[in-house]
Amino acid sequence: MFLVSEVHPFADGIGRVARVMMNAELVAGAEERIVIPTVFRGNYLAALRALSRTGRPEPLVRVLDYAQRWTRALDWSSLAAAERELESCNAFLDSDEAETMGKRLRMPG
Repeated sequence: MFLVSEVHPFADGIGRVARVMMNAELVAGAEERIVIPTVFRGNYLAALRALSRTGRPEPLVRVLDYAQRWTRALDWSSLAAAERELESCNAFLDSDEAETMGKRLRMPG
């Protein structure tokens, strides 16, 4: 995922392509997918920048680990159930606005 985003082989859609490829590999390895909700986008991008600029993978590993645990914890059994949990976890908030309001991505439950 990082390699695709770092090499930047296309003019647009790099992040989406990188996450699709990451999730394809996770599914192939029988692992949980990773969803990056809107509210968590700033954390995700900051972790990517940290690896790109400093060579330190730890922030990205922590962000992806949290996002994977969060994705696993959500109730995806129906659209209504997922929407309720996404709303209660602050997933739909804009990351900049959420930071201003002091809100973060919360684990379900």
